[in-house]
Amino acid sequence: MPQHSAPRPICAHCDGFPTVAVTTGQTTPSGHWQTITAHCPACHGTGHTTPARAHARIGA
Repeated sequence: MPQHSAPRPICAHCDGFPTVAVTTGQTTPSGHWQTITAHCPACHGTGHTTPARAHARIGA
């Protein structure tokens, strides 16, 4: 029987689109746009976040 895991929450900062290509405005010698890759700083390019840990109550 397959094991099912709970879906991980999508990153609220990038809405699940963690990596984007940004043009620099320059063209390469072959005529293509030069781009750089940028990753979401909140999820580090995964598109998902880990759920917040539950706070344990200490004392009565």
